[in-house]
Order: sequence, then C-alpha cells, then structure tokens
Amino acid sequence: MYYKHMQNRQSGFSHIGLLLLVVVLAMVGFVGWYVYDKNQDKATTSSNPSGSSAISVSADKWQTTGLAVAGNYADADVVALGDGRYRLYYSLEPEQPGFNGQVYSSISTDGKNWTKEDGTRIEQATFPSILKLPDGTFRMYYQNANAIKSATSSDGLAWSLESGTRIDTSNTVGLSLTNVGAPTVAKIADKYVMVYFGAINQKYTAVGMVPNNETHPLLWATSTDGLTFEKQGIALDSRNSVFKGWMDGPELIAWDGNEHRLYFWGYKGVYYSVLADDKFSEPRLTYTTATGNQEFPENPPGDPTLIKINNTWNMYYGGHQKGIYRAVLQ
Repeated sequence: MYYKHMQNRQSGFSHIGLLLLVVVLAMVGFVGWYVYDKNQDKATTSSNPSGSSAISVSADKWQTTGLAVAGNYADADVVALGDGRYRLYYSLEPEQPGFNGQVYSSISTDGKNWTKEDGTRIEQATFPSILKLPDGTFRMYYQNANAIKSATSSDGLAWSLESGTRIDTSNTVGLSLTNVGAPTVAKIADKYVMVYFGAINQKYTAVGMVPNNETHPLLWATSTDGLTFEKQGIALDSRNSVFKGWMDGPELIAWDGNEHRLYFWGYKGVYYSVLADDKFSEPRLTYTTATGNQEFPENPPGDPTLIKINNTWNMYYGGHQKGIYRAVLQ
C-alpha cells in the first residue's frame, strides 16, 4: 500500500481518471507515508469519539515471514472454510493493465503455503470482506462506485450480486463524504457490525503537509440481517495530530476470549482498537515496518487481515508491487 495505490481505487474504475492520476504522480514523483514522531506520544486526539487522549507507540512482537502471495495484489481478506482449509482473497492493484476490480483467491491448510485458485472470483469490486454465514454460505462486502455493496456464494468461488446498496455516503454526523469503502463486517452477538472509511475530499491541513488529498475517518453501522444497516456515526476519527487525517483498511475480528478488535492502518503502520459497549477504545500501534525517523516512509503494511491458525495469529497485508505479506504474533 502506498499513496498512489490508495488514491486510484477511489475513482469507481474510471480508466481515464486512473491514467491522469498516474501521469500526475509521475510528474511530481513518489509521495510516501508518514512515520509517527515519538515527540507526539502525548498528542491529544480529542476528536476521537472514544474519548481517548493519547496513543501507545509500543509495537507488539509480530514477525514478518515474507510473501504469502507474490504479485501485484492488495486488499487481502482471509476466511476459514470449516474443513481445515483457509481461503485468502485479494484484489489486483489498480495500476495494472486491464484493471477492472478483479478479486482472486488462494487456498492453504497451514496459513504459510498458499496455492492460487484458477479464475476470477468477482470483478468491479475492491476491498473484499468475506463473512461466513450461519447456513454455511458466504457473503462478500465490497466497494463499488462510491458505495458498499454485497454478493453471496455457496462455495466461496462463484458469486452472485445482491440487489441494493449496503452503505452510501449519507451519514448521521454531518460529514460531506464523496466516497465510502474498505468495509469490514463481523457478527457480534445478535447483530452485524460494519466499519468502513468515509472519504472527505479535502486534505487534512491542521498539521502541515500530508501526502493524501483526502481525509479518512472510520465510520460504523449495525444490522440485524446483514443487508440493511443503521449508521452509527464515527468509530474512530483520524482528524488529529497523531493520525493526520488518515485511517484505512479496517478489519474487525473476534480476538482471544470475548474481545473484539478493530485493526486498521495509518501512516505509521497497523493499529488496533477494542470494541466494547458500543465504543471503540484508544488505538494502539501493533505493527510497523518503518525504520528510522522518516516522515513519509515508503510502503507501510496496508489493509491488514488477521486469522488464528494452529494457535498462532497470522496477519496478512499488502506491499505495493510485491504482493501479500504474512506476519505472525510471537
């Protein structure tokens, strides 16, 4: 994941817009990602609805094991099939020739070795998030044309689009959103919980120069059937001196015990927040590949997806023009 890659997928698959963006970026040169400054350990995040005021900078002991799936892929999501196998879904990077929002998949029994499956799972879909339903079928939530939509499958391979839109840009907190995307959905108790980014078409300028022309807070919504969602407002607000307007690629999972965690990435790396009593806790840095004190390091771990396999937590994330990486919690 890096700046150009993220901005490309906001266009609703406009090849003309994509071409213009690539040309502009080629003219101005590479713009990287922000590294968290240790002098900001006590920076306030008063706009965070959880009420937190600081962020931890102590990363957990994740060890990178290398590429799980090599290629020009990003936006991974992983699901247990229930038969000892796991399926990893991932998207084609939008800079690639012939890009049409293609989603592919690979199979593994151990989380380490992945075998690519033939064919394309779905097209015109980015940021796929797959949920196994109680009846054994699957639902995929994905970003398409400035909205979040869904599709279903009996086997996780062939997908049928569901009518309607799950989430659009309207909201309950007065934000002027031009896009929504990167959905993640989990079944918690008797309701489905979705977290997604909301794109504000404005650079966050309160902290000086930042690479993204958009501002991304994370919003959330709930549903009783997984189809009709009631918008709940802002889950985590990026508009502060810590996140500098950027949160993306959320992943909501059931952690050990009864804890539910929301993982996402920012300029520094991967963070998580705990969801409890309808509130999201202060985010905590959990994984970074950044070294030194660069303000905008190249290619941070993007769009994390996590799953526990054989008592080991695995994190899969994108690396621009490299593929999907794997890290394990020690």
